[in-house]
Amino acid sequence: MHIAGATLSRADIEAYLAQGTAHFDECDLDGADLSRLDLRGASFTSCSLAETSFYAATLSQTTWRRCRGREADFEAADLTDAQFHSCDLNNSSWRRSRMAAALLKGCKLTGANFEEAAHLGLTFEECLLIGADLRRMSFRKSTLKQLDFSDADLAGCDFRDAVFEGGSVRSANLKQARFDNADLREADLGGLKLADVKLFQGALISHRQASELLAELGLRVT
Repeated sequence: MHIAGATLSRADIEAYLAQGTAHFDECDLDGADLSRLDLRGASFTSCSLAETSFYAATLSQTTWRRCRGREADFEAADLTDAQFHSCDLNNSSWRRSRMAAALLKGCKLTGANFEEAAHLGLTFEECLLIGADLRRMSFRKSTLKQLDFSDADLAGCDFRDAVFEGGSVRSANLKQARFDNADLREADLGGLKLADVKLFQGALISHRQASELLAELGLRVT
């Protein structure tokens, strides 16, 4: 079932779902209450999802491309094997969602909240995560491609053995985070405080980064 260019309510979507898997193209779902709906396998392309509620919805194996979802609510949703490509999801909520094997690529997630999300196998690529809440997430042994964690809350995150391909942790909250054996040579480490330095014991950084860190800590190398 293909639906294009429509402004849809919950009742409209329920009617389409009754006819089979739905594919939404350039649809307006702003502010709709889609909580607890079973949308598994559905696709959304260039849809508007501002403040849309997917609370506790079944969204496994869904695909989202170029959608705009300011403050969209995915709290407690099942997003297993879901894929998000080039979506703008600033200030969205993913609290307590199930995101096993999900992919978010090229997405804007500034201010997004991933508190207590089940994230085994979750992959971020080339995403803006500025100011996002990612507390206690594990990125262990991951390759992190162009992830901007500037000002994000990374408290308790596990970056052991991770490889940063670009990206930034500038001015992030790193309390109790772990970076043992992480390769940070391509990451922006600006804004580190003296108390943060011990978190990077055993991590790999470049000579340039080492000089910049010492300068930020007020030390001069001669």
